[in-house]
Amino acid sequence: MFFPAPRKGRNPASPDNRWRVFALLLVLLLVLAAIAWVAREGGPSAAANPATGSSAGVPGPGTHMAGCPVFPKSNPWNRDISKAPVDPRSDAYVRSIGLGDNLHADFGSGRYGDYGIPFRVVGKGQRKVPVRFTAYGSESDRGPYPVPLGTRIEGGSDNHVIVLQKGSCHLYEMYRARRGKGRWLADSGAKFDLRSNALRPAGWTSADAAGLPIYPGLAKAGEASNSRINHALRVTVEESQRGYVDPARHFASSSNDRSLPPMGLRLRLKAGYGLSGFSGQALAIMKAMKKYGLIVADNGSDWFISGTPDRRWDDDDLDQLKKVPGGAFEAVNTGPVHRD
Repeated sequence: MFFPAPRKGRNPASPDNRWRVFALLLVLLLVLAAIAWVAREGGPSAAANPATGSSAGVPGPGTHMAGCPVFPKSNPWNRDISKAPVDPRSDAYVRSIGLGDNLHADFGSGRYGDYGIPFRVVGKGQRKVPVRFTAYGSESDRGPYPVPLGTRIEGGSDNHVIVLQKGSCHLYEMYRARRGKGRWLADSGAKFDLRSNALRPAGWTSADAAGLPIYPGLAKAGEASNSRINHALRVTVEESQRGYVDPARHFASSSNDRSLPPMGLRLRLKAGYGLSGFSGQALAIMKAMKKYGLIVADNGSDWFISGTPDRRWDDDDLDQLKKVPGGAFEAVNTGPVHRD
């Protein structure tokens, strides 16, 4: 910026000049404050910035847990994509996942077994425990983690462990976690700041294959019972391509078949699909899938959506989802597929 030299006979330290300098500094401070707000809240410029994830849709009301936001309202998990454009490859993607295969809730009350991904909330002063990573250490966030050794581990083969820490508003997640002597052992682990839209480095996994956080995509009984699911839901597919779309950061396949879904693909229940035959918790999930959709986060069974195990789930309600075919969904255009 160019500042003209003071005119002859004029004192550069005069009150008028000091006021001009003060005004200029005030403007600069306001500009810096606006930039900081955009970075934190994901304002208009952040929506197009790959560092904050997908620009599809508009910010929703967001969700909270234990006094913490579950990411900013503008975060991809919280964006209303009901009016976002359909991906030009939508038909191929949905066909590859299965037009006639039906939706399945991979969680429940526990009446039929240990289904679902549990989580735990701990206090700000929770003692941290050492963690040793045994497979993807170079793509994991170093420990120690404030995860008590008594924390519940997900059943099945993925053995996820998820902890949300109050106060710091940090989310800690591990994949294939098991207890060692005074420490945790895990294939991989990730830490997320729930107040930030920051993504993991490109090409990094997390506790999920796609490099995404797991917790924000879980269906929760309390939300469904109150018809307030204000976020996208996590879904798995059997086959995927060697590619990912934001906010995912990692692919989980060596296939170059571009008709297969990439990690991070956003799927939406079609607006015209009727909801009159649904009720209770299932209806809440159906509405969320129309407004916020599903995000492909891992390879697994086709059309399996994730949630927490909770005695408050009504398994009969959830069974209604089994009549929803894959053909009722379409893929949303959320950006280019990254293959590096």
